[in-house]
Amino acid sequence: MNKDVADFLSGITPFSKLPEKELLQVAESVSISRYPKESVLAVQNITNIGNIYIINDGLVELYFDKQGKKVLSGFLKTGDIFGGISILMNAALSIRTATVYQDSTIYIIPAKKFLDLCTRYKIFYEYFVETFSGRMLDESYASIIAVGQAFQFLTGIVPFSFLPEEEIEKVASELQTVYYPKNTVLFIQGESRVGYLYIIQKGAAERYFEDKGKKSLIGILGEGDIYGGITMLLNDGIAVRTLKTNENTYFYILPQKYFLDICSRYESFSDYFTDTFGKRMLDKSYAEIIAKNIQPKEEALQFLNQPVSAVTNSRLVYCSKETSIQDAASIMSSQNCSSIFVKDGSGEFIGVVTDNDLRKKVIAKSYDIKLPAADIMSSPLCKISGQSLVFEALMAMMQQNIKHIAVTDTDGKVTGIVTNKDLLTAQGQSPFFVVREITTAISIDEIIDKHRRLPKLIQSLINNGAKAKNVTRFITTVSDTILNKIIGFAVNDLGPPPIPFVFMIMGSEGRKEQTLKTDQDNAIIYDDVPEDKEDEVRKYFLNFGEKVCTWLDMAGYEFCKGDVMARNPKWCQSLSVWKNYFNSWIHTAEAEDLLKSSIFFDFRCAYGDSTLTDRLRKYLLGSLVGWAGFFRHLSENALYFKPPIGFFRNFVVESKGEHRDALDIKSAMTPIVDFARIYALKNGIEETNTHERLSQLYLKNVLTWRDYSEIDQAYSFMMQLRFVRQITSIIDEKSNPDNYINPKKLSRMEQTMLKEIFKKIEKIQTKLSFEFTGMP
Repeated sequence: MNKDVADFLSGITPFSKLPEKELLQVAESVSISRYPKESVLAVQNITNIGNIYIINDGLVELYFDKQGKKVLSGFLKTGDIFGGISILMNAALSIRTATVYQDSTIYIIPAKKFLDLCTRYKIFYEYFVETFSGRMLDESYASIIAVGQAFQFLTGIVPFSFLPEEEIEKVASELQTVYYPKNTVLFIQGESRVGYLYIIQKGAAERYFEDKGKKSLIGILGEGDIYGGITMLLNDGIAVRTLKTNENTYFYILPQKYFLDICSRYESFSDYFTDTFGKRMLDKSYAEIIAKNIQPKEEALQFLNQPVSAVTNSRLVYCSKETSIQDAASIMSSQNCSSIFVKDGSGEFIGVVTDNDLRKKVIAKSYDIKLPAADIMSSPLCKISGQSLVFEALMAMMQQNIKHIAVTDTDGKVTGIVTNKDLLTAQGQSPFFVVREITTAISIDEIIDKHRRLPKLIQSLINNGAKAKNVTRFITTVSDTILNKIIGFAVNDLGPPPIPFVFMIMGSEGRKEQTLKTDQDNAIIYDDVPEDKEDEVRKYFLNFGEKVCTWLDMAGYEFCKGDVMARNPKWCQSLSVWKNYFNSWIHTAEAEDLLKSSIFFDFRCAYGDSTLTDRLRKYLLGSLVGWAGFFRHLSENALYFKPPIGFFRNFVVESKGEHRDALDIKSAMTPIVDFARIYALKNGIEETNTHERLSQLYLKNVLTWRDYSEIDQAYSFMMQLRFVRQITSIIDEKSNPDNYINPKKLSRMEQTMLKEIFKKIEKIQTKLSFEFTGMP
């Protein structure tokens, strides 16, 4: 029998490479099994392979199971081998599913014997390696293998392990793998935008906060650790801490939209990130640093990062422990408050009596109101430092199921009280609360009213030290919220759109850099349709664009003077037409033509099917490769805008007219916008925001750290001046906002900074000219 098996194996590669004596020994370890039709030998990603299988007769089907469908199906016949690659290349986990297609006789060799042969005979081992390598050249095979490996990886990582298996499979199919060498800085705290969840597959990295060259909040990340979840959920995608690789590192990355979708559908998954954030915030050192730097997406988070002292009621209402319940209630009533502190004989606060105590402990139980208030007080007194965060106060209230907390100073002395009602009232007065009000608006008149409040809200933010980039982020949030609400009104009026579409915004709004002086720059892209449907579809979207643009104008966003709006038939087109537009601008347009179309290169999806803008952006970036003429024309246009500084370093201002003795700060900022746009397009960067483009250019080593930080700070400084000017014109001068600044009204330091910025702009324009036009 062993001789027959050895003879059979001698005709099969790679066993034919083994010595005859070795074949006889192998034959001794072989067992033979008969499998009827539809028997399952192994299930993809589930079965641990303990043997290799060699088909003697019959037929075995081998395939990938992709959401119930067979992919890359093939058949094993006499002499074919199954299991070797899985054992060697996939940690003995079955790569594909194997089922018996026809009744089959199969030789079985234990994995231990197989591995022994691989160890002692290099040529035997290399057969399986080369077979696997050959299959991996097939992109479809390689892709499925990668998904299977990612699936196994994720099942052992919290919080993915909280998800159902079918959900993990979907996540695995969306993962990409990226590699970064040692000492690569991927993200910078407070600067970089994070668009993916990063999971370390192999290697190591550190995340940290850096201030004046000193690192703090350092955390070392290893295999399976995650970066970016808290940033995307709680900080509008702006990096909370810097991330740098300590070794050559491979990451699995999951796109933000898929990550947020999972968070919205699986509470246990999203709770992992929010709970982690909450626990970290209870660490004072973490809380103090993050509170200063986190850029919240929602008004709630901005509010939560304030100190408790900002919302404390410092009016102390108290009584002695001997004061009767009736008298304590009378004091509360006369002071119009919901609680009263109780003091002991030494003057220390020992407890608090609340409205809730009176209802539950006195009225509900007919308790004697002549007895001391101390009998019903809540004690010991729950206290919190005034320097703690509102977030911590809320956590304490929830954990202890209370509504009143005593607030203390640095010496532990009670200085006031904060209640859940105080917190709700304070939150309602936050500038970010307007977003919630817009979201709940039911008419265009309500939206108009909310938009009118914007200048004073911006003034409040700036007066409280908000950075320009955060102010623009807030204005963008308000604008996006208003646009989404108005589009909702239009859909209600006209009925649902007939096909997928996207309402696209360009220019400053597309860059998320709107100010208080802005007009509309928008368009519509709808999916391609058969020619006989085009007129009907086009009619719907033109009516749609007319309604939305008209309501936006009523809400305070003026019609575009160049008519670049979705109500213009030229800018309400199918995806294929938009691709033709970009193709024309890239390949045939002259510099003068591009001057008017440059805003279209700052587009983003505001509402609708974002895959349409994704496809257009992919087409755009692909079309730019190798077209130096386009970048030359774009650069020539960028060089038209010169910083307003003269030969002798004096400011160049208007000599007459309404803006005499002033310079246009918006025009002065344009070269930086152009610079960031051109280099971003050249380097395949999808971001549209100027700050984010500059950050990505630094991360790609296009800009040095010094150049990046100087240009980024320059842009922020000019934007700050621009906001101050616009608020002054609206609130103090009762006029429309403008961008004209009188340098003489700036402080000497501001004048000096502005001159240095203009000198820096001249340098970056020289770089732009040299690289793209060949002129020094």
